[in-house]
Amino acid sequence: MTDTTMDFDKAWVLGGGLMGRLMALSLARTGCAVEMHEAQGPDAQGAAARVAAAMLAPLAESAVAPLSVVRMGEYALGRWPQLLAELPAPVFFQQAGTLVVWHRQDAADAGRLGRTLVHNQAQQPSLAAPQSLDATALAEAEPALAGRFMQGLLLPGEGQLDNRQLLAALQQALEAHPRVTLHWHSARSPQDLSPGPRERVIDCRGLGAHAQWPAVRGVRGEVARIHAPEVTLQRPTRLVHPRYPIYIAPKQDHLFVIGATEIESDDMSPPSVRSVLELLSAAYTVHSGFAEARIVEIAAQCRPTLPDNLPALRWLGERVLQINGLYRHGFMIAPAMLDAAMQSLQHRESPLAERLQIGIEHLPAR
Repeated sequence: MTDTTMDFDKAWVLGGGLMGRLMALSLARTGCAVEMHEAQGPDAQGAAARVAAAMLAPLAESAVAPLSVVRMGEYALGRWPQLLAELPAPVFFQQAGTLVVWHRQDAADAGRLGRTLVHNQAQQPSLAAPQSLDATALAEAEPALAGRFMQGLLLPGEGQLDNRQLLAALQQALEAHPRVTLHWHSARSPQDLSPGPRERVIDCRGLGAHAQWPAVRGVRGEVARIHAPEVTLQRPTRLVHPRYPIYIAPKQDHLFVIGATEIESDDMSPPSVRSVLELLSAAYTVHSGFAEARIVEIAAQCRPTLPDNLPALRWLGERVLQINGLYRHGFMIAPAMLDAAMQSLQHRESPLAERLQIGIEHLPAR
């Protein structure tokens, strides 16, 4: 999408989270002059993308997400390597699959999950089928868990990346691009701008766009970042849990992102004791080496979500495009949303959005 020619010369990108940075860089590479406004600083402290495990797991997510999101996730698995290759700094990325494990008392729930994943893969056969693992096969796939679980599921081809490395690499690329001007600590809304015929506004503010898109709500998530030198996992591991699946995403240098919670709330306060106890105790049951780990960070953030829990593009008149509702799937579907938005900016419609069932709404200018 980087060689697309647009019929406008300048763009304002509002919001400097994941989508804002991707959009600003892509537009600059088409030849547009881009001004990006972000309410907070370059470290993305206010962005949902900073507090994330950045797992790229469409089949695993199919247990709770519709087929359209699964298709977006599969599309993104092919696009991320291309996007990362264009950045000036390396970003940790792997496609070693997702491992699902469970304790004996949760075998019934695991059985239901397994059947759901098999059914969902049949609906999207281009995804690799889940593989059932006995104790021996599980130990071969994930040696660190040898003897700890009797069964598991491997979802081949799924992946992850390092969200903070990516945000930093995007910042570096934007700072170096001659057509990009960055405005940190500079909150703007579409009402603050008056784009001319050859100018566009792209609103990527997430929850910050609530005043203009009242249907956007927050869904709170809480994660722990742990340094565990005694633990070595080859891939993201999900633990079947009575309340919600716990995920453990191994990054580089024995850093792990552990999360699960999903709370219908726009509360931005620190994580609760209950949530942290559940996350850390669940991680300890996966591998006892987490007992001697060091807590690097406990963080909470709210993900911008629309009423149907699906992402959407929305035009306000001819010159303002809003992108919102990426929910808990931000990294998994961001490349699909990026490419669909770029097509819509060029043609007003998007064949990719139609194929992946990404909604595009057209409203009169306000």
